[in-house]
Amino acid sequence: MISFPDIDPVALGVGPLQVRWYGLMYLLGFLAAWWLGRRRAPRLDGISIRQIDDLLFYCVLGVVLGGRLGYTLFYQWDAVLADPLYLFRIWEGGMSFHGGMLGVAIAVWLFARKAGVPFFKLMDYVAPLVPIGLGAGRIGNYVNGELWGRATDLPWGVQVPCVRFPEQCRELPLDAVWSLPLHPSQLYEALLEGLVLFLILWFYTARPRPAMAASGLFLLGYGAFRFLVEFLRQPDAHLGFLAFDWLTMGQLLSLPMILGGALLIGLAYAKQTRTE
Repeated sequence: MISFPDIDPVALGVGPLQVRWYGLMYLLGFLAAWWLGRRRAPRLDGISIRQIDDLLFYCVLGVVLGGRLGYTLFYQWDAVLADPLYLFRIWEGGMSFHGGMLGVAIAVWLFARKAGVPFFKLMDYVAPLVPIGLGAGRIGNYVNGELWGRATDLPWGVQVPCVRFPEQCRELPLDAVWSLPLHPSQLYEALLEGLVLFLILWFYTARPRPAMAASGLFLLGYGAFRFLVEFLRQPDAHLGFLAFDWLTMGQLLSLPMILGGALLIGLAYAKQTRTE
């Protein structure tokens, strides 16, 4: 078994100013998306490099605002009602991918209207840029020690210190020092939703594809990976299982993505067939 590394969530602290690894992971994801986006910029006919930078800035705003609003709406509404300032404490963790995805979609729609560019032309361009940020964010979750998986006897199970994570030791004797080994579900998601999904989308879009296909593949791929990992991840303590003693909020929010992604891919290739 593996002991959780003693990583301080604060990467740099100067007086009251604290720079956390979680925030740095998001910054890394944004920079990676910007760099990759510039590499693919020539594919967007009629869109200048300056407009590409503006589009990616819109997407960053969509991720941050949508991710935080989605998290509070889907998972922590009671906490916001008790303390409205909780909404703004992003550095403490608490971002919803599904909210961030909706935020990006709205941001791209607004930019597409302003630039006079088809919505899915931009969404298909943005889709391969997203997974690296998702993977970096999950590593930030691991450093924060949040979103743990369920107990496991696999050799890579991670034991966390009870003094730091008492919620993981509730069912153990009071003198317990370490939790039971847990699935590092954050790292599973970093691998699948980050690296694997990035490679799938990056190579899939290496040559022209019908409009909506890349967007659909992103939705389908992320939704499927997230749905599967949720079987190994602990449900949110204040929500528990929503139905059937296994359905979690993450799975419930991922189902429309799987269905919507499959529908977009089907429509994309059906339209291509009709025009050939």
